[in-house]
Amino acid sequence: QVHLVESGGGLVQAGGSLRVSCAVSGLIFSNYCMGWFRQASGKEREFVGVITWNGGTTLYADSVKGRFTISRDIAKNTVYLQMNSLKAEDTAVYYCAQGEIMGVLGRDFRSWGQGTQVTVSS
Repeated sequence: QVHLVESGGGLVQAGGSLRVSCAVSGLIFSNYCMGWFRQASGKEREFVGVITWNGGTTLYADSVKGRFTISRDIAKNTVYLQMNSLKAEDTAVYYCAQGEIMGVLGRDFRSWGQGTQVTVSS
């Protein structure tokens, strides 16, 4: 059974940076993808980005492109979301998710972490 645990959220000032992590366990390494989503209070869940585990190919939402970077450490079974130039509108609970395709929809992913809160003060 896949188990995902996010960490690293917190409070940061606008313009600052933060890195959140997602520790992955229970997976047999093969062709799968790790996605990041976020959900702000009162809003629907939003795609942030995705990375292929074996090749490291990434895809980002337009709202974060150029500011956020997804990477993975295969040895540590961990995927990261580096967030720079943060804005107040980036405030949300951030979730990592595991799936078999490089999708952008929540239904493309089958396993989810519990989420970590990121708050950007303006």
